[in-house]
Amino acid sequence: MQENNEPKGKAKGGKARAAKMTAEEKKAQSLKMVQAKAELASMPKVIAGSNDEPLKIGEIELECYVLDDENKTRVFSQRGLASALGWDPSQAAARLANFTEGGFLNPFVNNEIPDLLRGALKFKNPHTPGYMIGYPATILADLCDAILAADAKGVLKKGQEELARRALLLVRGFARVGIVALVDEATGYQRIRERDSLAKILEAFVAKELQPWVHTFSPDYYEQLCRLRGIPYPPQKRNFPAYFGTLTNKIVYDRLAPGLREELKLAASKSKKSGRLHQHLTQEIGHPKLREHLSSVVTVMKLSNNYEDFETKFEVVHPELPKPSTRK
Repeated sequence: MQENNEPKGKAKGGKARAAKMTAEEKKAQSLKMVQAKAELASMPKVIAGSNDEPLKIGEIELECYVLDDENKTRVFSQRGLASALGWDPSQAAARLANFTEGGFLNPFVNNEIPDLLRGALKFKNPHTPGYMIGYPATILADLCDAILAADAKGVLKKGQEELARRALLLVRGFARVGIVALVDEATGYQRIRERDSLAKILEAFVAKELQPWVHTFSPDYYEQLCRLRGIPYPPQKRNFPAYFGTLTNKIVYDRLAPGLREELKLAASKSKKSGRLHQHLTQEIGHPKLREHLSSVVTVMKLSNNYEDFETKFEVVHPELPKPSTRK
């Protein structure tokens, strides 16, 4: 039987519409698609948090995330913010807009809230298609303050008692623990934050080409390194010992490629004359090799009782590479 490869459903309709388009219309549509892809690529990405690990405050659950932008913005999803206030998530955008613009709460909100609601953040979640919409997490505290102020003035309408009850519940939760700390705990971001403190140490050894990859070191690597060295994790002083950078050089860079450590120092110096570092760590080869090596390192760490035990086992699995000859 001959297979029918004719498009069906939406695909068939799309093909029919494309056939009717003029050359100018096709060009405009193509440009629109390119612009949409560019916008999506430029959006901040989620680095911590997931929809199945919400922030819980009493009976209220909030989808929360941490983004990879400059400020590491903590956000609540638009749907999560609406759910926290007892609204239908599908009507989140309209309800939030009407909530402060010309509504009964307008006299009680600060000047920043309307702008923040209008300028909702678009961001990419690797676990969902397209993009998500959210707001800075601190905006919820401002909204709750406005609701409670309106309630105190007696301007809440009949049937809005539940809104005031939820606002009070949320504010009490925020008062017990800072909202940023709550989001960090719910998303696991505090583990990444501790990792970043070590990244700053490593930046003294790693040239610019490699710095974006410093953050590919998993939290397991630092947690196991702390365990083997007898140091609490996360560190009590919020910073890892400076010598961790030296250990990482020996564990990673001395075993990743011959002469890599020397190249890193050369590339980091002001007298660098050639960008040879990328020959060792490229997107196609160097980066995958780094991840592969780190995975092996963590496995050996987990099998070790202390740092001396780790050194013995690690030398068997990943012996130090010979230094390249300096002869011309």
